[in-house]
Amino acid sequence: MGRGLVGISHAKEKLRRTISPRNGSISTTKNDVPKGHFAVYVGETYRRFVAPISYLNHPLFQDLLHWAEEEFGYNHPIGGITIPCCEDYFISLISLLKSS
Repeated sequence: MGRGLVGISHAKEKLRRTISPRNGSISTTKNDVPKGHFAVYVGETYRRFVAPISYLNHPLFQDLLHWAEEEFGYNHPIGGITIPCCEDYFISLISLLKSS
């Protein structure tokens, strides 16, 4: 359990360096992440999304982060959190989190 908490706090720190405007929308620059949000790079083309930090507490998003950790570790070459799922899956997850 302690390892997961360290991973999540590390993920939060990485997220503070990136993320996009609102509600999972696409961001065009690295400096347009509003306070309380983080950047996430998704899919093979590393499409950038910005999400509220509150998503980090949701069990489904935490599962996705754990999966990303297993796949990539914490060496993210483009500076933000990289999640190895398809964009459609991520968009579906964000939609689900918005509605809950």
